[in-house]
Amino acid sequence: MIKSEQASLSVTRIALITIITIFALSVGVLATSSDVRNVKIVLSDNCEIEVLTTKTVVADILEDSHIVVLPEENVVPNLDSEITDNYAKIVITGVTQDVAVVASLAEEGEDIHLDELLSAYNTIVEKIIVEDEEIPYETETRDTSNLGESSDTRTIQEGEAGIKRITYKVKYQNDIEVQRIIIKEETIKEPVNKIVQLTNVTTRSSSANSRSNAVNNAEKQVPTSTTNGGSLANKVKGITPTKKTLNASAYTASTCGKSPSSPSYGITSSGARATAWHTVAAGKGYPIGTIIYIPYFANKPNGGWFVVQDRGGAISNNKLDVYMNTYNECIKFGRRNLECYIYEV
Repeated sequence: MIKSEQASLSVTRIALITIITIFALSVGVLATSSDVRNVKIVLSDNCEIEVLTTKTVVADILEDSHIVVLPEENVVPNLDSEITDNYAKIVITGVTQDVAVVASLAEEGEDIHLDELLSAYNTIVEKIIVEDEEIPYETETRDTSNLGESSDTRTIQEGEAGIKRITYKVKYQNDIEVQRIIIKEETIKEPVNKIVQLTNVTTRSSSANSRSNAVNNAEKQVPTSTTNGGSLANKVKGITPTKKTLNASAYTASTCGKSPSSPSYGITSSGARATAWHTVAAGKGYPIGTIIYIPYFANKPNGGWFVVQDRGGAISNNKLDVYMNTYNECIKFGRRNLECYIYEV
């Protein structure tokens, strides 16, 4: 009887201990479960991860999930923020994304996905663009006609547009240009003005008389006999010129390969000293002493009248070299096709 009572007491004690233990464990689990949160993490590559965590600080949640935030990435909310709500969301974005926009949209609700967040952000792209633009030429009119007489218009120099190179900083939003700022501007080529000359209309049909009239008009553009142009124009009166278009360049004494200390420095093939707005070098087809009228230079001191006094190794019968005082003048003039009236004296 005594042994039976003792056995019953032992079973009762074991059952009681078991119940107490189960209750304690249940309370511990319930207490622990109350601190567990479901958090969704959206990575910058559009991946989404859901984690269960007891952590509340964003940095600790990411560390527990073995997620490393790169220096160029942003986190919304920031790493020091605390998350107390269940089913919260952490969004990791690239540095080029608008964090404020992403954060604002993320707070609107759980149903917003990363694609929707990023679609609201329009990236801005800046580019440096270099463009060449045309500089329009102007038209210059020279009136050499007598007042009261009918006149005719003649183009003595064709116009040529210049080139301007402009460097822009351009901003694009979704491949659409939204801003353009000039940061540099330079002229590559100066425009050449078109020159139009008004001359008297003649009724004489003779070609010789017509050319003589052109010579008379040319003489009006220069002073009287005190200038080189006046004396050269007088010298060719009555001579019919040959009209040609020659490729003209310019030269000066320093480009002829002679030292300034040389006795022949600045001396032409004719033996005369080269003179600006008087001397030209031409091919052997034009004898020394040939007079040439070039309308392009009509407003220069010589009125556009020159005399062939020099030769050149690179000067052929379709080229002309005009003597100028300085090398800079030669460079500025460059090379161009000019209308020429040639008088063989």
